[in-house]
Amino acid sequence: MASADDLAFHEFEEATNLLAETPDAATTSRSDQLTPQGHVAVAVGSGGSYGAEDEVEEESAKAALLQEQQQQQPGFWTFSYYQSFFDVDTSQVLNRIKGSLLPRPGHNFVRHHLRNRPDLYGPFWICATLAFVLAVTGNLTLVLAQRRDPSIHYSPQFHKVTVAGISIYCYAWLVPLALWGFLRWRKGVRERMGPYTFLETVCVYGYSLFVFIPMVVLWLIPVPWLQWLFGALALGLSATGLVFTLWPVVREDTRLVAMVLLSAVVLLHALLAVGCKLYFFQSLPPENVAPPPQITSLPSNIALPPTLPQSMAPS
Repeated sequence: MASADDLAFHEFEEATNLLAETPDAATTSRSDQLTPQGHVAVAVGSGGSYGAEDEVEEESAKAALLQEQQQQQPGFWTFSYYQSFFDVDTSQVLNRIKGSLLPRPGHNFVRHHLRNRPDLYGPFWICATLAFVLAVTGNLTLVLAQRRDPSIHYSPQFHKVTVAGISIYCYAWLVPLALWGFLRWRKGVRERMGPYTFLETVCVYGYSLFVFIPMVVLWLIPVPWLQWLFGALALGLSATGLVFTLWPVVREDTRLVAMVLLSAVVLLHALLAVGCKLYFFQSLPPENVAPPPQITSLPSNIALPPTLPQSMAPS
Protein backbone atom coordinates (compact mmCIF):
# COMPACT_ATOMS: atom_id res chain seq x y z
CA MET A 1 0.00 0.00 0.00
CA ALA A 2 1.41 3.41 -1.00
CA SER A 3 2.26 5.86 1.72
CA ALA A 4 0.95 9.42 1.97
CA ASP A 5 4.26 10.84 0.72
CA ASP A 6 4.09 8.67 -2.42
CA LEU A 7 0.54 9.86 -3.12
CA ALA A 8 1.54 13.52 -2.69
CA PHE A 9 4.55 13.07 -4.98
CA HIS A 10 2.39 11.34 -7.59
CA GLU A 11 -0.16 14.19 -7.56
CA PHE A 12 2.61 16.81 -7.77
CA GLU A 13 4.07 14.99 -10.77
CA GLU A 14 0.66 14.99 -12.47
CA ALA A 15 0.32 18.72 -11.86
CA THR A 16 3.77 19.32 -13.34
CA ASN A 17 2.89 17.39 -16.46
CA LEU A 18 -0.37 19.34 -16.78
CA LEU A 19 1.48 22.64 -16.54
CA ALA A 20 3.93 21.50 -19.20
CA GLU A 21 1.05 20.73 -21.58
CA THR A 22 -0.71 24.10 -20.84
CA PRO A 23 1.91 26.83 -20.31
CA ASP A 24 -0.77 29.53 -19.78
CA ALA A 25 -2.19 27.77 -16.76
CA ALA A 26 -2.09 29.57 -13.39
CA THR A 27 -1.42 27.78 -10.13
CA THR A 28 -2.85 28.74 -6.75
CA SER A 29 -1.55 27.47 -3.48
CA ARG A 30 -3.69 29.04 -0.76
CA SER A 31 -3.99 27.54 2.63
CA ASP A 32 -7.73 28.00 2.68
CA GLN A 33 -8.11 26.20 -0.65
CA LEU A 34 -5.96 23.15 0.22
CA THR A 35 -7.76 19.88 0.51
CA PRO A 36 -7.47 17.87 3.72
CA GLN A 37 -4.79 15.78 2.07
CA GLY A 38 -2.81 18.87 1.06
CA HIS A 39 -3.62 18.57 -2.64
CA VAL A 40 -2.44 21.33 -4.92
CA ALA A 41 -5.19 23.22 -6.78
CA VAL A 42 -4.44 23.92 -10.42
CA ALA A 43 -6.41 26.61 -12.30
CA VAL A 44 -6.25 26.31 -16.07
CA GLY A 45 -7.17 29.27 -18.22
CA SER A 46 -5.93 31.66 -20.86
CA GLY A 47 -3.57 34.41 -19.61
CA GLY A 48 -5.44 36.54 -17.06
CA SER A 49 -8.86 36.18 -18.66
CA TYR A 50 -10.50 35.46 -15.33
CA GLY A 51 -9.02 38.59 -13.74
CA ALA A 52 -10.24 40.77 -16.59
CA GLU A 53 -13.73 39.32 -16.33
CA ASP A 54 -13.78 40.02 -12.58
CA GLU A 55 -12.82 43.66 -13.17
CA VAL A 56 -15.54 44.08 -15.79
CA GLU A 57 -18.13 42.55 -13.46
CA GLU A 58 -16.99 44.82 -10.60
CA GLU A 59 -17.22 47.96 -12.76
CA SER A 60 -20.65 46.98 -14.03
CA ALA A 61 -21.81 46.41 -10.45
CA LYS A 62 -20.56 49.85 -9.41
CA ALA A 63 -22.29 51.48 -12.38
CA ALA A 64 -25.55 49.72 -11.54
CA LEU A 65 -25.29 50.81 -7.90
CA LEU A 66 -24.64 54.44 -8.90
CA GLN A 67 -27.57 54.40 -11.30
CA GLU A 68 -29.80 52.97 -8.59
CA GLN A 69 -28.76 55.70 -6.15
CA GLN A 70 -29.48 58.39 -8.73
CA GLN A 71 -32.89 56.91 -9.35
CA GLN A 72 -33.60 56.84 -5.62
CA GLN A 73 -32.56 60.50 -5.12
CA PRO A 74 -35.73 62.51 -4.38
CA GLY A 75 -36.81 65.40 -6.56
CA PHE A 76 -36.34 69.00 -5.53
CA TRP A 77 -40.11 69.38 -5.02
CA THR A 78 -40.12 66.80 -2.20
CA PHE A 79 -39.41 67.34 1.48
CA SER A 80 -36.70 64.65 1.49
CA TYR A 81 -34.61 66.65 -0.96
CA TYR A 82 -34.29 69.60 1.45
CA GLN A 83 -33.87 67.44 4.54
CA SER A 84 -30.16 67.01 3.82
CA PHE A 85 -29.61 70.77 4.00
CA PHE A 86 -30.81 70.78 7.62
CA ASP A 87 -28.58 67.85 8.62
CA VAL A 88 -26.03 69.78 10.69
CA ASP A 89 -25.07 69.62 14.34
CA THR A 90 -24.66 72.41 16.85
CA SER A 91 -20.86 72.48 16.65
CA GLN A 92 -20.95 73.07 12.89
CA VAL A 93 -23.45 75.91 13.20
CA LEU A 94 -21.46 77.56 16.00
CA ASN A 95 -18.25 77.22 14.00
CA ARG A 96 -19.84 78.93 11.02
CA ILE A 97 -21.26 81.71 13.18
CA LYS A 98 -17.81 82.26 14.65
CA GLY A 99 -16.34 82.41 11.15
CA SER A 100 -18.86 85.08 10.12
CA LEU A 101 -18.11 87.19 13.21
CA LEU A 102 -14.32 87.08 12.78
CA PRO A 103 -13.48 87.69 9.10
CA ARG A 104 -9.79 87.50 8.23
CA PRO A 105 -7.94 88.27 5.00
CA GLY A 106 -7.26 85.11 3.03
CA HIS A 107 -9.75 83.15 5.16
CA ASN A 108 -12.52 82.08 2.80
CA PHE A 109 -15.78 81.36 4.62
CA VAL A 110 -16.96 78.90 1.95
CA ARG A 111 -13.73 76.90 1.75
CA HIS A 112 -12.85 76.88 5.47
CA HIS A 113 -16.30 76.56 7.07
CA LEU A 114 -18.86 75.30 4.55
CA ARG A 115 -16.48 72.80 2.86
CA ASN A 116 -18.93 71.93 0.08
CA ARG A 117 -21.67 71.26 2.65
CA PRO A 118 -23.92 74.33 2.78
CA ASP A 119 -26.85 74.22 5.14
CA LEU A 120 -30.14 76.07 5.41
CA TYR A 121 -30.67 75.42 9.11
CA GLY A 122 -28.40 78.23 10.29
CA PRO A 123 -29.56 80.90 7.79
CA PHE A 124 -33.23 80.07 8.39
CA TRP A 125 -33.09 80.48 12.16
CA ILE A 126 -30.77 83.46 12.02
CA CYS A 127 -33.24 85.30 9.78
CA ALA A 128 -36.17 84.27 11.98
CA THR A 129 -34.39 85.41 15.14
CA LEU A 130 -33.35 88.72 13.60
CA ALA A 131 -36.90 89.46 12.43
CA PHE A 132 -38.35 88.61 15.86
CA VAL A 133 -35.75 90.66 17.73
CA LEU A 134 -36.29 93.63 15.41
CA ALA A 135 -40.04 93.65 16.03
CA VAL A 136 -39.73 93.18 19.79
CA THR A 137 -37.02 95.80 20.32
CA GLY A 138 -38.90 98.24 18.10
CA ASN A 139 -41.89 97.98 20.45
CA LEU A 140 -39.70 98.08 23.55
CA THR A 141 -38.22 101.36 22.36
CA LEU A 142 -41.68 102.96 22.51
CA VAL A 143 -42.39 101.41 25.91
CA LEU A 144 -39.17 102.81 27.38
CA ALA A 145 -39.89 106.20 25.81
CA GLN A 146 -43.31 106.23 27.48
CA ARG A 147 -41.74 105.49 30.86
CA ARG A 148 -39.46 108.48 30.45
CA ASP A 149 -42.25 110.74 29.21
CA PRO A 150 -45.79 109.87 30.43
CA SER A 151 -47.30 112.17 27.80
CA ILE A 152 -46.36 109.64 25.10
CA HIS A 153 -49.15 107.30 24.10
CA TYR A 154 -48.04 103.75 23.22
CA SER A 155 -50.01 101.03 21.46
CA PRO A 156 -48.55 97.63 20.41
CA GLN A 157 -47.40 97.58 16.80
CA PHE A 158 -47.80 93.95 15.74
CA HIS A 159 -47.42 94.78 12.06
CA LYS A 160 -43.68 95.21 12.66
CA VAL A 161 -43.32 91.44 12.98
CA THR A 162 -44.67 90.97 9.45
CA VAL A 163 -42.60 93.81 8.03
CA ALA A 164 -39.42 92.50 9.66
CA GLY A 165 -39.98 88.93 8.49
CA ILE A 166 -40.72 89.87 4.89
CA SER A 167 -37.79 92.30 4.71
CA ILE A 168 -35.18 89.96 6.19
CA TYR A 169 -36.18 86.83 4.28
CA CYS A 170 -36.50 88.68 0.97
CA TYR A 171 -33.06 90.17 1.44
CA ALA A 172 -31.51 86.84 2.46
CA TRP A 173 -32.89 85.07 -0.64
CA LEU A 174 -33.36 87.60 -3.44
CA VAL A 175 -29.99 89.33 -3.14
CA PRO A 176 -28.03 86.03 -3.20
CA LEU A 177 -30.16 84.91 -6.13
CA ALA A 178 -29.32 88.05 -8.11
CA LEU A 179 -25.64 87.78 -7.16
CA TRP A 180 -25.47 84.09 -8.13
CA GLY A 181 -27.18 84.78 -11.46
CA PHE A 182 -24.79 87.62 -12.25
CA LEU A 183 -21.74 85.50 -11.44
CA ARG A 184 -23.07 82.66 -13.58
CA TRP A 185 -23.49 85.08 -16.46
CA ARG A 186 -19.98 86.43 -15.97
CA LYS A 187 -18.64 82.87 -15.95
CA GLY A 188 -19.69 82.59 -19.58
CA VAL A 189 -17.74 85.76 -20.35
CA ARG A 190 -14.71 84.92 -18.19
CA GLU A 191 -14.05 81.20 -18.34
CA ARG A 192 -11.65 81.23 -15.40
CA MET A 193 -14.35 82.36 -13.00
CA GLY A 194 -15.80 79.64 -10.78
CA PRO A 195 -18.84 81.00 -8.91
CA TYR A 196 -20.26 79.46 -5.77
CA THR A 197 -23.46 77.47 -5.92
CA PHE A 198 -26.76 79.14 -5.11
CA LEU A 199 -27.04 77.39 -1.74
CA GLU A 200 -23.50 78.41 -0.81
CA THR A 201 -24.33 82.03 -1.63
CA VAL A 202 -27.52 81.88 0.46
CA CYS A 203 -25.56 80.30 3.31
CA VAL A 204 -22.92 83.05 3.21
CA TYR A 205 -25.57 85.80 3.36
CA GLY A 206 -27.56 84.05 6.06
CA TYR A 207 -24.62 83.70 8.44
CA SER A 208 -23.46 87.26 7.68
CA LEU A 209 -26.71 88.57 9.24
CA PHE A 210 -25.99 87.06 12.65
CA VAL A 211 -23.96 90.06 13.80
CA PHE A 212 -27.06 92.27 13.45
CA ILE A 213 -28.87 90.41 16.24
CA PRO A 214 -26.71 91.73 19.13
CA MET A 215 -26.57 95.10 17.37
CA VAL A 216 -30.37 95.38 17.44
CA VAL A 217 -30.43 94.55 21.16
CA LEU A 218 -27.84 97.25 21.85
CA TRP A 219 -30.01 99.75 19.99
CA LEU A 220 -32.28 99.76 23.07
CA ILE A 221 -29.77 102.16 24.64
CA PRO A 222 -31.48 105.55 24.16
CA VAL A 223 -28.33 107.33 22.96
CA PRO A 224 -28.53 108.16 19.22
CA TRP A 225 -24.80 108.49 18.53
CA LEU A 226 -24.11 105.21 20.36
CA GLN A 227 -26.78 103.45 18.31
CA TRP A 228 -25.19 104.64 15.06
CA LEU A 229 -21.76 103.54 16.34
CA PHE A 230 -23.00 100.01 17.07
CA GLY A 231 -24.64 99.92 13.67
CA ALA A 232 -21.43 100.96 11.90
CA LEU A 233 -19.40 98.29 13.72
CA ALA A 234 -21.86 95.52 12.90
CA LEU A 235 -22.12 96.63 9.30
CA GLY A 236 -18.33 96.72 8.98
CA LEU A 237 -17.91 93.17 10.30
CA SER A 238 -20.69 91.73 8.17
CA ALA A 239 -19.72 93.50 4.94
CA THR A 240 -16.03 92.62 5.43
CA GLY A 241 -16.90 88.94 5.66
CA LEU A 242 -18.88 89.16 2.43
CA VAL A 243 -16.06 90.94 0.60
CA PHE A 244 -13.42 88.44 1.78
CA THR A 245 -15.64 85.55 0.67
CA LEU A 246 -16.56 86.97 -2.75
CA TRP A 247 -13.13 88.34 -3.65
CA PRO A 248 -11.58 84.98 -4.74
CA VAL A 249 -14.42 84.68 -7.27
CA VAL A 250 -14.67 88.22 -8.66
CA ARG A 251 -10.93 88.87 -8.86
CA GLU A 252 -10.80 86.76 -12.03
CA ASP A 253 -13.07 89.31 -13.69
CA THR A 254 -12.09 92.78 -14.87
CA ARG A 255 -11.11 95.29 -12.23
CA LEU A 256 -14.08 97.56 -13.00
CA VAL A 257 -16.66 94.78 -12.72
CA ALA A 258 -15.11 93.48 -9.51
CA MET A 259 -15.14 96.90 -7.85
CA VAL A 260 -18.70 97.68 -8.96
CA LEU A 261 -19.98 94.31 -7.77
CA LEU A 262 -18.35 94.51 -4.35
CA SER A 263 -19.52 98.11 -3.94
CA ALA A 264 -23.08 97.04 -4.74
CA VAL A 265 -22.87 94.23 -2.16
CA VAL A 266 -21.68 96.62 0.56
CA LEU A 267 -24.24 99.28 -0.43
CA LEU A 268 -27.17 96.85 -0.22
CA HIS A 269 -25.93 95.65 3.16
CA ALA A 270 -25.74 99.25 4.38
CA LEU A 271 -29.26 99.98 3.11
CA LEU A 272 -30.57 97.02 5.11
CA ALA A 273 -28.95 98.24 8.34
CA VAL A 274 -29.97 101.89 7.88
CA GLY A 275 -33.50 100.89 6.88
CA CYS A 276 -33.92 98.81 10.04
CA LYS A 277 -32.64 101.68 12.17
CA LEU A 278 -34.92 104.31 10.64
CA TYR A 279 -38.08 102.18 10.53
CA PHE A 280 -38.01 100.12 13.71
CA PHE A 281 -36.26 102.69 15.91
CA GLN A 282 -37.71 105.87 14.48
CA SER A 283 -38.68 108.85 16.62
CA LEU A 284 -42.25 108.96 17.81
CA PRO A 285 -44.76 110.34 15.32
CA PRO A 286 -46.64 113.53 16.32
CA GLU A 287 -49.95 111.72 16.97
CA ASN A 288 -48.36 109.59 19.70
CA VAL A 289 -47.32 112.60 21.74
CA ALA A 290 -49.95 114.39 23.79
CA PRO A 291 -50.32 117.99 22.59
CA PRO A 292 -49.39 120.70 25.10
CA PRO A 293 -52.25 122.64 26.70
CA GLN A 294 -53.22 125.64 24.59
CA ILE A 295 -53.81 129.06 26.22
CA THR A 296 -56.70 130.92 24.63
CA SER A 297 -56.31 134.67 24.45
CA LEU A 298 -59.29 137.00 24.39
CA PRO A 299 -59.63 139.62 21.67
CA SER A 300 -58.24 143.03 22.52
CA ASN A 301 -61.57 144.84 21.95
CA ILE A 302 -63.25 143.01 24.87
CA ALA A 303 -63.00 145.05 28.07
CA LEU A 304 -62.09 143.13 31.17
CA PRO A 305 -64.21 143.76 34.31
CA PRO A 306 -62.55 146.15 36.73
CA THR A 307 -60.86 144.61 39.68
CA LEU A 308 -62.60 145.30 42.98
CA PRO A 309 -60.62 146.91 45.76
CA GLN A 310 -59.52 144.56 48.45
CA SER A 311 -61.62 146.38 51.05
CA MET A 312 -64.79 145.88 48.94
CA ALA A 313 -64.11 142.27 48.22
CA PRO A 314 -66.80 140.00 49.70
CA SER A 315 -65.72 138.16 52.79
